[in-house]
Amino acid sequence: MKKLISFMLRNVPRKYLQYFSHYGLRFISLFMRGNKVECPICEISYREFLPYGRLNPRPNALCPDSLSLERHRLMWLYLKERTNFFTEDLKLLHIAPELCFIKKFKSMQNIDYTSADLESPLADVKMDVHDIPFEDNTFNVVFCNHVMEHVEDDIKAMSEIHRVLKPGGWAIIQSPQDYSRDTTLEDPTITDPKERERIYWQDDHVRLFGLDYGKRLEKAGFNVTEDRFVMELPREKVDRYALPANEIIYFCAKG
Repeated sequence: MKKLISFMLRNVPRKYLQYFSHYGLRFISLFMRGNKVECPICEISYREFLPYGRLNPRPNALCPDSLSLERHRLMWLYLKERTNFFTEDLKLLHIAPELCFIKKFKSMQNIDYTSADLESPLADVKMDVHDIPFEDNTFNVVFCNHVMEHVEDDIKAMSEIHRVLKPGGWAIIQSPQDYSRDTTLEDPTITDPKERERIYWQDDHVRLFGLDYGKRLEKAGFNVTEDRFVMELPREKVDRYALPANEIIYFCAKG
């Protein structure tokens, strides 16, 4: 059973995994319950989380009930502890919506929720992030995570998010990032899927961001705070929620 689960998690694209696999994983989760790790989103604890990843599966990564990964659990805690997301009335655009968040956000009385994606069957609106079909200054908050490594023009897509935010609004726009690189690696001549997977970490990625990621967001018009929130948390909390210990959160404000 573990081998089957591991094969599925490595080889099924996440957009399809989110659509159907959680039914089976929720049954499997009944046999994983314990008290070593906890998902703050679904508030269920386990002996460990499931492994997740294609080339080198990360142990203790995927919550079988919420389908949250390390980055989602970190974002949930960040929203609670560092933002007004749970306390003020906000109009939210959620691009490439993650299943672990959709029901939670929809159920929140203070959130006017719209989800959007080019392909996902989970989204309310079908759209290309290069050309967002909403008026200027429409949303208080935009979430768009693990999208910019896929798009043709990341600065254009970031600028569109900036455009639809209201003045004083903010966005969370996270992407895979190589913290050992000073600058983003991108080469349009690299088209072979195997070569892309080797260089960019996944065969459908077209760039690998470096430490200049915040500067790229600033080019789109944002005032960017590079928040090292997770590095300030107690180690026991990082371990309890299985968080990515070194991830920088990019808080993108529209002045």
